[in-house]
Amino acid sequence: MKRVQDPCMLFLAMLLSNGKCLQCQKKMRIFLVQMVWNSTSPPKTIWTSSNSENESKVGKLLQSQKGHFTKVSRSVNMENLQNGYLFPEIFMREFLHTQKYPNARVIRLGIGNTTEPIPDIITSTMAEHAHALATVEGYSGYGAEQGHMELRMSIAERFYKNMGIGGNEVFVSDGAQCDISRLQMLLGSNVTVAVQDPSFPAYIDSSVIAGRAGNFQQETGKYKNIVYLNCTPENNFFPDLSTASRADLIFFCSPNNPTGNAASWHQLKQLVEFAKANGSIIVYDSSYAAYISDGSPRSIYEIPGAREVAIEISSFSKFAGFTGVRLGWTVVPEELLYANGFPVIKDYNRIVCTCFNGASNIAQSGGLACLSAVGYQAITRVIDYYKENAEIIVDTFRSLGLKVYGGKNAPYIWVHFPGLSSWDVFNEILEKTDIVTIPGKGFGPAGEGYIRVGAFGHRETILEASARLRNLF
Repeated sequence: MKRVQDPCMLFLAMLLSNGKCLQCQKKMRIFLVQMVWNSTSPPKTIWTSSNSENESKVGKLLQSQKGHFTKVSRSVNMENLQNGYLFPEIFMREFLHTQKYPNARVIRLGIGNTTEPIPDIITSTMAEHAHALATVEGYSGYGAEQGHMELRMSIAERFYKNMGIGGNEVFVSDGAQCDISRLQMLLGSNVTVAVQDPSFPAYIDSSVIAGRAGNFQQETGKYKNIVYLNCTPENNFFPDLSTASRADLIFFCSPNNPTGNAASWHQLKQLVEFAKANGSIIVYDSSYAAYISDGSPRSIYEIPGAREVAIEISSFSKFAGFTGVRLGWTVVPEELLYANGFPVIKDYNRIVCTCFNGASNIAQSGGLACLSAVGYQAITRVIDYYKENAEIIVDTFRSLGLKVYGGKNAPYIWVHFPGLSSWDVFNEILEKTDIVTIPGKGFGPAGEGYIRVGAFGHRETILEASARLRNLF
C-alpha cells in the first residue's frame, strides 16, 4: 500500500479501516484495488477504449508511474468494450458524491442488491451444513459439477412441474450472470446475437468479450453485429418480430431488467415461433419470475415447442436474497439440437465440467431449504415486502405526473423523463436528494430518457426516499 499516494485513494483506505457498513467496505475495497492496480499500469494501457469522463480523469491522474511492459497484446475484444461496466461506474459517481457531501445520507435504489435478511429456516440449514463439515460424518469435498441431484430435481419440481423438464436437464451454478458467460463460451465467435433494447448489460458485454459484437458505432450507440430488439412503451415492451433480423442467439429477459415488464403468453409464443422459423436459440433469463403477479408465464417452457429452441437461466439472488450466497441454475433441454443434430446439453455439460467445480455445498443446502414448503413460504413473504416497496415508489413518481412502468411483476420501476438525458436525471436526483438510481441509457440506446429505480430497501428507507423525491419535483 506504500505506492498509494493520491489523496482520493488514501481517503478510501481510511474508510476501509473505519467504515461501519460492510457492503460499503466491500465496494470500496474493490474500487481501491482497481485504482492501485491501474496506478501501476503503463500510461498507454490505461482506459484506452473508454469514453467515460470520470475514467479518463482517473487515468490521467495515474499516468505518472511506469512499470514493466510484457510482450502480451491486450485482447482486441476487451479493447472493444465501451466505457466501464455500468454498475462500477455508478459506484464511482456515488463515491465522488460522498466526497463532495461527506455528511450525506445516501439512499441506494440503483444496483439491485437485496436488503432483507434471509429467513432463518434457510440460514439455519446452511449453518448446520457448515458445522457438519467439522465432523467425519458430515464432511464432504467436491460435489458433482452439475450440482447435487436432490437440488436439481427439486428445482425441476418447483419451477418446471408439468413442463417436461427433468433434474438431469438442470445445471446448478454460482449465479445467472456467471452462466451467461458460460453460454457465450459454449458457442463460436461467428454466432450472431440479438438482445432486447434496453437490456441487462452483461448480455452485450459478454458478447463483445466473445468477439461477436463487431465495431461500436458512436452515432447509434450500438455494436454493428448485434441485433437490437426495440422494447419500449410504444410496442408494449415487446419487439416487432415481423421486421426483426435473424440472429443465432436471442437473449430475452422476462420480467425484464430494467423495464420491469413481463411478457405475456401470446408474446412468448411469438418469440418461440420466431426462433423456430429462424433456427435460433433463445437464452431466456427468468431471474425475476418470482415477482410476477398477473399470471404472466414464469418460464419459457410454459410455451409449447420451447424445449426445442430455448435455454433458461435463473437465480436464487433476487428470489431468495442470495446475492452474496451465490446460487443459480441453467436448464438445457435434451431436445435442443445444433444444426448437425448434436445435443446442446452434451456440450454444455462439457463446459460446466471443464470450467466449474460446482456450487458451494453450503449454498446448495440453502437452496434446498428455499424450495421446501416452509422455506418457500418464508421467501414469498420477503418478496411481497419488496413488492410493497415497489408500490410506494410507483405511487411516488406517478403523483409527480411522470409516466411509470414496471414495479408490478418485478422489483424495478422504469420512470420516463421525456426530452432529458438519463445521466442528467441521475445526476440531478443524486445531487439534490442523495438518492442513487440507474440511468436508463446504461441499459442501451432505447433507455435514454429513463431511469431505473430498485425496490430493494428497508421500509423506512423507501419511505424516506419517497419523501425526498416528492420535495424535489
